[in-house]
Amino acid sequence: MDNKKTAVILFQLGGPDSLDAVEQFLYNLFCDPDIFDFPLAFLLRKPLAAILSQSRARVVKHHYITIGGKSPILELTRLQADALETELRKHIDAKVFVAMRYFSPTIESVVTSLSKSDFDRFILFPLYPHYSKPTSGSSFNEWNRQCKKVKFQPNQEISINNFHDNDLYIDSLVDQINNSYKKFENIPAKEIHIVFSAHGVPESLIAAGDPYKSQTERTVELVTQRGKWESPHTLCYQSKVGPLKWLQPTLQDTIKRLAGTGTRYLLVVPISFVCEHIETLHEIDIQTRALAEGLGVKQFEMMPALNAHPKFIEALKQMVLEVIK
Repeated sequence: MDNKKTAVILFQLGGPDSLDAVEQFLYNLFCDPDIFDFPLAFLLRKPLAAILSQSRARVVKHHYITIGGKSPILELTRLQADALETELRKHIDAKVFVAMRYFSPTIESVVTSLSKSDFDRFILFPLYPHYSKPTSGSSFNEWNRQCKKVKFQPNQEISINNFHDNDLYIDSLVDQINNSYKKFENIPAKEIHIVFSAHGVPESLIAAGDPYKSQTERTVELVTQRGKWESPHTLCYQSKVGPLKWLQPTLQDTIKRLAGTGTRYLLVVPISFVCEHIETLHEIDIQTRALAEGLGVKQFEMMPALNAHPKFIEALKQMVLEVIK
């Protein structure tokens, strides 16, 4: 057994733990230099973030009301962390920490705690299957900023940048899709359209070399090859904010197109989300469902996010053990 004391840090987006926390969560998000960067941003970012968070809070609060009044992302990520730690401890001396980018427990608080610890090795592990600057990149940058702030220099630091083509990750998605298929009783697979929905990003980011789009497309390719379903499928993007041109087609446009051409059975797969939060529970399962049903879709199903799916936890464990070999 490897005797090195290992800290595994799972990075995730974070989410408000109450309706009163929505505005603070939005403010933290809009203050991220890896998301909102523009001329004189160092002067204007915080005042602009305050205005944007205040103006959007009421609408976003309503969205959270529809899913229970808070984000479930922390509880679900902690379940993933606990399950991963249990599996890792069969092989190494490991402790798994959750570090949220825009809410508690913050990366800052985790760095402060770990700077006083005696771990020999630190594994930085963003729970984003596909690398992108505003997600994994932002978490890494914030980790480095906070380490520099407290003058913390880890003895050994290893980063896992993405896992878009990991075999066990692909298997877990195939399993979850197969489970969702069971909800379509006596419906031929050819009549069920699989809509893979990924979080959108600006096209300019992809043009600048960000690998997010190509990695997402590769995941969809591997999942459909392994699943061998007879259903047609489409990849689209959701959650656009701001005036920039984002990746196309959008989830809503895709639903409108499919419904308009006679598709009556839809299975939406949130391909870039590994646990439930506002984008799955509200944007897909409430807003998009209502749109689809209003356009004549007879059955609309959303594949649940992977959460603590055993094969997904096994995938996370495998990746940690591989990078420390």
